[in-house]
Amino acid sequence: MEKEKKGIQEIEKTLQEIGHKIEELIQKGADASADVKEEIEKKIAALKENKTTLEEELRKGKALLEKEFKEKREEYEPRIQESKGFLKEGLKQFGMAFKALFSGK
Repeated sequence: MEKEKKGIQEIEKTLQEIGHKIEELIQKGADASADVKEEIEKKIAALKENKTTLEEELRKGKALLEKEFKEKREEYEPRIQESKGFLKEGLKQFGMAFKALFSGK
């Protein structure tokens, strides 16, 4: 009977040790989770900062492209209008040539 009592006591002692180790692991997990959480929050903050920086660079690039496009458009607009006039006059002359050719004059 005493053997059984010692066996049960050893089992209880082992179970208590296991319980303490589980509690330690839970605490370590909680501490690690806090560390991991802090690290994740730092990375998220860095990503948000990079996103803001990239968005600002994108806005600057877009504004620069729009400015350049507007300048080039203003530069070429008179030439385009002039070319339209030449095209209309050329079509008018072409039409008159066909008219003269087919009217027999």
